[in-house]
Amino acid sequence: MKSQTATDQISPWLLGLRDAMPLLGGYIPVAISFGLISIQAGFSTFEAIIISTLIYAGASQFLFVGMIAAGSPLWLVVILSLLINARHLVYAPNLAPWIGSNRWWPWLMHGLTDQIFALAHTRLPELADEQRLGWFTSASLTAWFSWVGGTAIGAVAGETITAQWPLLGEVMAFALPALFLVLIVPRFTSREWYISLIVTIAVALLLTVYGLNNAAIPMAALCGALCFYLARVGVISGDNTDG
Repeated sequence: MKSQTATDQISPWLLGLRDAMPLLGGYIPVAISFGLISIQAGFSTFEAIIISTLIYAGASQFLFVGMIAAGSPLWLVVILSLLINARHLVYAPNLAPWIGSNRWWPWLMHGLTDQIFALAHTRLPELADEQRLGWFTSASLTAWFSWVGGTAIGAVAGETITAQWPLLGEVMAFALPALFLVLIVPRFTSREWYISLIVTIAVALLLTVYGLNNAAIPMAALCGALCFYLARVGVISGDNTDG
């Protein structure tokens, strides 16, 4: 109740902008990297910007550009891109209780990214029904424009930027993982989250060290989810005192 009273004192549009601003620190560097890679792969500046505008799906965009440049068939590119974004099938049921029947919601789902989902999952329950649409619109547009703008910068001046500041080119790849870390740190609020996040990180690192990069993310996610469930029912946390 206290948190909702606090949010009532600020416009949901301004609140969405404020909540999404930290995302720019991760979005813009990665988008610059994508714009630069697109140009190096033979795409024009306009094509790179259109890809970010219409596809707007981080990893899928890098995959799209790489496979098209390598001459892969379009049907294979589409299938792999859809598989990468299959996680959105999990996002939807988690947000459904907090969105209404307004006709704009389906269109706004184009702006649903991993980071916006994380923000929305925390913020929407705190807002009144009439505030949620404005908040989500503002937050998603802020992230979207930063991604498109970063792509434009990378396509136009990416080579100049990385040539002048070589270290910047090296650290760009770590911007998005760092952003994910910032988003999950506030989740360390209970034993279930401590256990699941630590196990997830450990499994991902272990598989990566042994060269199983492709399996690292899905296997780590599965192990983390399993540990969260076991901790929730008391199997790991010790809450189950039947024995």
